[in-house]
Amino acid sequence: MRQTTQPTIIVGVELQKDTDFHYSMEELNNLADALDLQVVGQLTQKLPVPNQATYIGAGKASELSMMCESLGATLVVFNDELSPSQIRNLEKLLEVTVYDRTMLILDIFGERAKTKEAQLQVEMARLRYLLPRLVGMRASLSRQGGSGTGLANRGAGETKLELDRRKIEARIHALEKDLEEIVKRRELQRKRRKKQALPVVALVGYTNAGKSSLMNAMLDNAEEKRVFEKDMLFATLDTSVRKVELDKNHSVLLADTVGFVSKLPTHLVKAFRSTLEEAREADLLLHVVDYSNERHREMAKTTNETLQAMEIDRPMIYVYNKMDRLKEAFPQAHGDELFISAKTKQGLDLLAQKIASYVFQDLEKHLFIVPYRDGEAAAYLNNHAHVHTQRAEEDGWHIVADLHERDLKRVESYCVSKEQ
Repeated sequence: MRQTTQPTIIVGVELQKDTDFHYSMEELNNLADALDLQVVGQLTQKLPVPNQATYIGAGKASELSMMCESLGATLVVFNDELSPSQIRNLEKLLEVTVYDRTMLILDIFGERAKTKEAQLQVEMARLRYLLPRLVGMRASLSRQGGSGTGLANRGAGETKLELDRRKIEARIHALEKDLEEIVKRRELQRKRRKKQALPVVALVGYTNAGKSSLMNAMLDNAEEKRVFEKDMLFATLDTSVRKVELDKNHSVLLADTVGFVSKLPTHLVKAFRSTLEEAREADLLLHVVDYSNERHREMAKTTNETLQAMEIDRPMIYVYNKMDRLKEAFPQAHGDELFISAKTKQGLDLLAQKIASYVFQDLEKHLFIVPYRDGEAAAYLNNHAHVHTQRAEEDGWHIVADLHERDLKRVESYCVSKEQ
């Protein structure tokens, strides 16, 4: 689909009680920009429910057809996910290519994916998006069945459909196996990092909020450790982990994660679940928010909803970034909210102090003797504590580990002593 400055019209249906409609249309425009599409027009309509045949009403569909002709548009992008029959009907009526929001985001992710893991995840998301939609493509598939009509032709089409379905399912299965191997390697890396007894802090937030910029600012000019950053949507899809010194006595592992966006396709959320494991296992989340964006509240809400949907529930600090673009005084700290600028590095000292107060304040070293029969307890310590040593003795595993007070209850009965 990619064609520089391809004339594009964006279309949205405002349903009842949709308070975020105008914001989501602005974002759709930005998503189109991310693919270098030239948005030449916009069409919106208020409806109680979308039209089953064309998503928008018949009158609006005719108006859209005239807009395409007068503006020379060759692509129309809808703000919501369309059914295969809706896409087919619209393309027949408009005589242009029709995309929905999901297809647009998948294209952006496909272009941004650089590592093998990201490419596999995007391909899986594409195939999972396509698989249930094959049924809606039966008419076009059946035309490939031969010159006959009626049942014979229909049967040939259904055979082609099943062949395509099996190919896609087989490919998805192969991708899942490949990703499982990558996840295993990531888990091994995570276990090795835990042996360093360093807390993990994960950056989460909306796309283009400045997560990568913040990580680079905290690396303190260590060029070889810098991650890719650019002022654009989904600049990076990969998780990067770097060691960051908060002060002379404290260091943490800082993990940069993929950004979120409203109406993020569930196929992508599922595909990138393994990438976000760093956030699920983190001791602390830094929720980075672009405070200079007038829609920052909606962006923060979307991020929190996505984290909740993925069952990621960890302690969180809100880092309101890009304060250098505003006239308000900063840096400031109010409880768990910090107002900083990654670009000018103002407020990074406050952020370092806040992180240290969270991850080191109630962290204490304990000796645990865990009997071999309770493998779950040993696994719990390896997943929730920062293990210094682990030895196999006659009476069980002797584990010396740093553990937060909030995580101690599960293994308290095996705690022998506090270590110095």
